[in-house]
Amino acid sequence: MTRRVDLNVDLGENRARWESGEDVRLLGLVTSANVCCGAYAGDDDLIRATCEAAVAHDVAIGAQVGYRDREGFGRREVDLAPRDLVDEVRHQLDHLAELADAAGGVVTYLKPHGALYHRIARDPHQAEAVVEALLADGNPLPLVGMPGSIALEMAEDAGIRVVHEGFADRAYTAEGGLVPRDQPGAVLTDPDEAARQALSLAESVDSLCVHSDSPEAEALLRRVREVLAAHDVAIEAFG
Repeated sequence: MTRRVDLNVDLGENRARWESGEDVRLLGLVTSANVCCGAYAGDDDLIRATCEAAVAHDVAIGAQVGYRDREGFGRREVDLAPRDLVDEVRHQLDHLAELADAAGGVVTYLKPHGALYHRIARDPHQAEAVVEALLADGNPLPLVGMPGSIALEMAEDAGIRVVHEGFADRAYTAEGGLVPRDQPGAVLTDPDEAARQALSLAESVDSLCVHSDSPEAEALLRRVREVLAAHDVAIEAFG
């Protein structure tokens, strides 16, 4: 049986990168786009343009929700009461859905960003809040996260589809977590190294991520696609 994996990238975060054309080129290499909802970066015009381009490239649109921390790019933990986090996630998700609809698209999954992504992997209270926010819809969106995440376990128990994610451009610890970004070697910049890691992860995850702000993200994605194709791994959106 042919192995299949989704390729996703974070977009809608940086106007300079968008205007340079780099982000648009990335859309030609992936099957899913995690679109920033404006909390930690981006603005409505950039988000709308990203959604329009995703629709034009037939790329799935996902809501990348995060802590409202633009100074820290959403990569610093923020202590929110669970009810406040439910409301924040719903607000961001509904806002993106409105912008995506105006662009002729639809939001098909939710992927938390940065500190929130890692927090809900280990904090049951924050994880429960994100799951509750998803359950506010009669047909909850799938939740993307790392294997072993508490949030994914809770979501699955609640009947929500979960999507296990791996990272082609991030170094892993021996325990299976990601090496913190402030440590040497945390971000993989060699395309061959990223491709080897992507291939090794492809058997155990549903989606592979390359961050758009990683150095040479375009080269990384191109090499990842080449190596996956050479090993008969089909690249398809998980939706």
